[in-house]
Amino acid sequence: METLLLSSEDVEDNARFPDVIGAVEDAFAAEARGRTVMPAKSYVDLPRYNGDFRSMPAYLDAEEWDAAGVKWVNVHPDNPDRGLPTVIGTMIYSDPETAFPLSIMDGTELTRLRTGAAAAVATDHLAIPEARSLGIVGAGVQSYAQLEAIAEVRPIEEVIVSDSDAERVREFVAAYEDRFSIREGSIADAAGCDVLSTVTPVEEPIVPADAVGERTHVNAIGADAAGKHELADELLRNARIVIDDYEQCTHSGEINVPWSEGILTDDDLHAEIGDVVVGTAPGRTAETGVTVFDSTGLAIQDVATARVVYERANAEGEGTPFDLVGLAGSNR
Repeated sequence: METLLLSSEDVEDNARFPDVIGAVEDAFAAEARGRTVMPAKSYVDLPRYNGDFRSMPAYLDAEEWDAAGVKWVNVHPDNPDRGLPTVIGTMIYSDPETAFPLSIMDGTELTRLRTGAAAAVATDHLAIPEARSLGIVGAGVQSYAQLEAIAEVRPIEEVIVSDSDAERVREFVAAYEDRFSIREGSIADAAGCDVLSTVTPVEEPIVPADAVGERTHVNAIGADAAGKHELADELLRNARIVIDDYEQCTHSGEINVPWSEGILTDDDLHAEIGDVVVGTAPGRTAETGVTVFDSTGLAIQDVATARVVYERANAEGEGTPFDLVGLAGSNR
């Protein structure tokens, strides 16, 4: 047996969004049914280097398949000055029965893909069925995954993107102008769409309540640390809020600031997304107004996506196999 080494390009080539979306939805369902083991994300703070490491292990049993793995990821804000990305992730995907390391793969691209897939799952359950327009605030790398994934679950025709970096907006528009009616617009323009994804690192809300459509579904993606906050408190108070994980969202998700200030309480939270997926909590109904999905990113999403990537790459003979644990020529 050999371990499969998969680069960022390998991960992208072997992660088809329909498959990833299905796997992430299965992971949310497994969590709701109590069929996962997902310890809290642990942090190794490195003030000496102005950075930190984070470990995200998980096991999930989706009934028809199970999977296990751990993502080791960092945040080093000074890395761009060194010619390196701020965030670098590595995923170890293992056989849960034997613990054999089936694959070591790039975790950065994996994270981009599974985050887009999570928004697609939420959009499928919470957006109006006839949604045709998508607004995106923030034109960084995650914006591409948001559009590609959400377009798998709704027939998106019109896209409005808003970002203070005009060059990033031009690049984004150019990438999709042959597939969608796409243009640059203000935050208010984007917020008025049927679906809105916010993917910025801001700590002061930039999406006001009065800009959002009466039945808009919002994927709040940007907040991934305490203090980050993209949506106005009034917007959150008046919306049906669905979260991915209670502990993570109250600590570092979109709701963390109004939660810490007592503006939001348990009574303001509708459900976790897994409960909506399995039907123990309602999703979009005819009476539902604005919905918000607070996405912090879960280890079970990484594991589910890693399985999709590994299974396809292994079947197609892609990646680089190597003898990580020294079994070549061994009778063990």
